[in-house]
Formats: sequence, structure tokens, C-alpha cells
Amino acid sequence: MTTGGTDSTTTARAALSRLFEPSDTIGLGLVSVVGPIDALRIARGEIHAGHDVRAQLHDLLGIPDDRRDHLQEGLARWDPRLGDLAPERDLATLERLAGRLVTPESSEWPAALHDLQTSAPLCLWVRGNYEIPNLGRLAAVVGSRDSTNYGSSVTADMTSGLASRGYAVVSGGAYGIDAQAHRAALATTDDGAFPATVALLACGVDRYYPAGNEELLRTVARSGLLISEVPPGSSPTRWRFLQRNRLIAALSAVTVVVEARWRSGALNTAHHAAGLGRPVGAVPGSVHSANSAGCHRLLRDGTAVCVTDAADVAELAGPLGEPPLGDRAREDAEPARDQDGLTIPDLLVLDGLPVRAFTTVDKLASVAGLSIREVLSGLARLELAGLAHRTSVGWRRQKE
Repeated sequence: MTTGGTDSTTTARAALSRLFEPSDTIGLGLVSVVGPIDALRIARGEIHAGHDVRAQLHDLLGIPDDRRDHLQEGLARWDPRLGDLAPERDLATLERLAGRLVTPESSEWPAALHDLQTSAPLCLWVRGNYEIPNLGRLAAVVGSRDSTNYGSSVTADMTSGLASRGYAVVSGGAYGIDAQAHRAALATTDDGAFPATVALLACGVDRYYPAGNEELLRTVARSGLLISEVPPGSSPTRWRFLQRNRLIAALSAVTVVVEARWRSGALNTAHHAAGLGRPVGAVPGSVHSANSAGCHRLLRDGTAVCVTDAADVAELAGPLGEPPLGDRAREDAEPARDQDGLTIPDLLVLDGLPVRAFTTVDKLASVAGLSIREVLSGLARLELAGLAHRTSVGWRRQKE
């Protein structure tokens, strides 16, 4: 297994990727300030973070000088997961899958991820026999999970054209447009020195999600790359899907939305790309098609330009192998609320609530990566919103 950096640094990053949820601002900031090894020791309570560390953390993240101890809040949030840390086990699982952990200390680390600055991932859990291509050779094709025949046809033609031009096609491994993009790239690419396609997952690389795409994702693992920022065994959650989208956008020279409903997750990917200064394309559809409403929205607000085939996308991306045009300015800030108006902690609690069974506050804290206080507050708000249901035996998601 090839890993980046020293063994202790690699192990620390592996552990922290299980301890922190993706884009945990305080956790990632702490790693930037003191490094992964000391960040893990601070999280475990082995060493104390002094005032200077807290001051540097606040300066790095632009946190106002208030009375809140944001690091202490982070420590409380991570505490329920400390007992589950077993980085050697996770790395051994990855090795059994013939995978590798790619870290910022590794020569394979994609330089494009530095554009994410303080929201860059701690590491990448990777399966596949190829190195991660550089920015200029990756093109993202994303869209609706319930694609129409029109969307599937356009995706197949566009993806095949991109693959034949030397691009590795990036997508999210989901049903619909994602799956069609992966299949078309696999059917077109015959360059054994280059991955046919790259799937960015919101779960561990040992899990094939959704289950209906298991055979497709197995093929991607053989002929392309499966990549995740969360360790083996991790479950897909709505928050992880939303955060996964920033990786698709950051790694790709161009992002194309083929079909998307008005509030599709594909629009989240497009906005991440635009925030990074990456070009975005959208395929127009019928004005009567709900599956194209999101694409038309991107075109109307100027986030995307109209593309109809692979030639348009290649022109938008710029010369093959070269970085795309744009200043790659980092998105000003992560949104405090998701597209349904839930705060991030509330969304994490909602993700952790079972639909049929019941769970306890302690278990939710571990699953969501939040402190007990944050879980209790989140449950109260979700209950008021009609999204959570409390009984004498525990909590569950409110059935619709």
C-alpha cells in the first residue's frame, strides 16, 4: 500500500478522517495550525491547546473575537467518536481492497484541492490502479438521479466525446446521469495508462452505494478510480453527499450539468465549481421538463454557459492538460444552512435518525459527530419542525 508522508502522519490523518465530518471547519483548522499528529493528540486530550493555538485558529478561520471557545465546542463534538478510532484497522481494510491513502504529503495529492483552502479534505481513500489525474484532464458530468431518455442520450454522447478527447470523466456514482456518464466513459476509453472514469463517493470505498450500481462501481474500481474522504465502512448521509460535491468540483477542469431539477444536488456541485472559478456548463432542455428546470436556472443566473456536445465542453475547459481559466477564488464561506433551511448540526442529527427503529441521544452524538448538547438542541428543533419523533424508548425520524 502506497501512502503519503510518514507512518505517524498517515495514521493520524486516517484517524482524523473518521473523527471529523467532512468540512468540519474547526477540525480542519486545527490541523492547519498544529498539524495532524498534534491535532489528534489534542482531540484525545493527550495535550492541551493553549491560548496561542486558539488565537491562531480564530485568525485562520476569521472567527470573530467573542467569548465562545470554538475549539472546546469542537472537542465536545468529537468526544463521542474517540472510542471508535481504529486507524490501523481502517488502513488494513483499505490494503485488503488493494487501495491506498493519499495525503497532502504524497506526491499524488491533487494540487487542485489546495484551492479549497481550509475546507480541503484531510486525505483521500482511493481504490484503483491509476494515479489521480491532474486538474486539466478531468471533466465532471453530473445531473438528475431520475434522468429522462433525453438526458441519458445527451450524457452518453457528451461523455463518449470527452473520453475520446483524453478526459477522465468524474461523477458521483449515483443513479441516472452519474451512472450513464460512468458507463459511457468505460465503454469509450481504451487507454490502459489512464483511468476511464473517477467516482467520488459519499461513503467508504468498500461500500457500493447505491446498491443497484454495485456492478458498475466494481467496474470503476477495476478500470478507473473510486475516491472518498471518509474511511471504509462509513455510511452515506445527506451532509456527506453535499460535501462530496465540492471535491467533484475542485478536482475537475469543468463541471457540466446535463439534467437537474429546480433543487437538485447537481446544482450544489455547479455552485461549488463556480465559487472556485471553474467553468460550468449546462445542457438546455424542454421548457416543459422539470428535469431541466435546474439547468435553465443556472443559465438564467449566469452561473453556467450553454453546452450541447463534447466540443462545447472541451472549449469551455480550455487546452487539454492545462488548468482552466478563472481565478479559482475560494467560495466566500460555506453556507450555514443547506437547501432545505436546516442548520448544519440539525442536518447531521436528521441524517442519524433511523426511520423505523429508535435511537438514543448518546448514539446520535456518536453517529452525527456532535456533542450531547448539540444533539439535544437539534432534536428539539427537529421535533418542532415535525421532522423528529420522541417516544419513551428513544428518537426516530418522523414518518411522512
